[in-house]
Amino acid sequence: MIVAFGNKTTAARADAAIVLGAGVSNNLPSPVFKARIDHAVNLYQQNRVAHLIFTGGVGEGDTLSESAVAAQYAINAGVPAAQIQTESVSYTTQQNVAQAANIMQHNHWQTALIVSDPLHLKRASIMAQDLGLSAISSPTPTTQYQSWRVKTGFLLREVYFVQHYWLTGD
Repeated sequence: MIVAFGNKTTAARADAAIVLGAGVSNNLPSPVFKARIDHAVNLYQQNRVAHLIFTGGVGEGDTLSESAVAAQYAINAGVPAAQIQTESVSYTTQQNVAQAANIMQHNHWQTALIVSDPLHLKRASIMAQDLGLSAISSPTPTTQYQSWRVKTGFLLREVYFVQHYWLTGD
């Protein structure tokens, strides 16, 4: 279910792309986060979204939030700052989605594309649905999770977290 869901792509348009945080190092996006930001920038450049929402707080040892690093990266890639919203208080996927939902509601935006790695999207989409977001997943076309060994580890982690969320709501 998780693998099949993450492999679905769409040509849908939306008000905003919600980009889930994925870590920074030395004020640069991690390779995983960079792939997500690049995908969101491409969605914007293809006029599939009008706005980008970057999520993620300040990690331990970091000086900038994930969302601030992502916003600067997108601006450097040509996205106007006025088209970017950030939140810098979230540390988990659930918090990322909830904070993005608040931004959507505040701006009266109705639809979103959730941008993340393919194996991460099922859980994020369940959370978005539970928050009442009209959101469609938009998997990154590139991922750092290439080998089956790494993919299997990520998949097992996601199976655990999906079940944990269904059982506890956290």
